[in-house]
Amino acid sequence: MPTALWIAHVEVTDAEAYGRYAQGATGAIAAHGGVFLARGGRYVQLEGNDRPRNVVARFPSLEAAVACYNSPEYQAALAHAKGASVRDLVVVEESA
Repeated sequence: MPTALWIAHVEVTDAEAYGRYAQGATGAIAAHGGVFLARGGRYVQLEGNDRPRNVVARFPSLEAAVACYNSPEYQAALAHAKGASVRDLVVVEESA
């Protein structure tokens, strides 16, 4: 089964609340087999909307990433991000 990448592009509007999200999300992502490949850091925006925070995590499968997103633990963390950020999130299955 192919692995999958969880890719988030984020503009944080409330750092304190978003910090609470990040703390809770980290545990939920790890519990579902997710491993962070990039979390912030340098980037170059070549096309589209610029969001200053970019996060990439690898999951064992697309299904594991979606299960993480829908889990009670992640949803509890996500409640802190709502209203504290503008986000785009996509899960992409990796090619073999």
